[in-house]
Amino acid sequence: MFVIQNILLAVGNVLGALLNLYFWIVVIAAVISWVRPDPFNPIVRALRVLTEPVFYYVRKWMPFTYRSGLDFSPVVVLLAIQLVKQIVVASLIELAARL
Repeated sequence: MFVIQNILLAVGNVLGALLNLYFWIVVIAAVISWVRPDPFNPIVRALRVLTEPVFYYVRKWMPFTYRSGLDFSPVVVLLAIQLVKQIVVASLIELAARL
């Protein structure tokens, strides 16, 4: 039984760390979008590759996130990340602690 407990705990911790990393990638991409970044810069390109598919999906399913030239899709993504961390990751870690 302790093997399942350790697996659930590891999955919860890794998922939490990945979500935390992606949270900061989204924050950095949003801040960089406020200035006029060089589109050929490798860091800017990597940030766009990592975030634009998710932002596009949010804009597609929630068209109200783009109004008056302001894009609120990063805010929706950040809220979704926090929601997943609070529900899924916390539940996995709690389940592992109860086993």
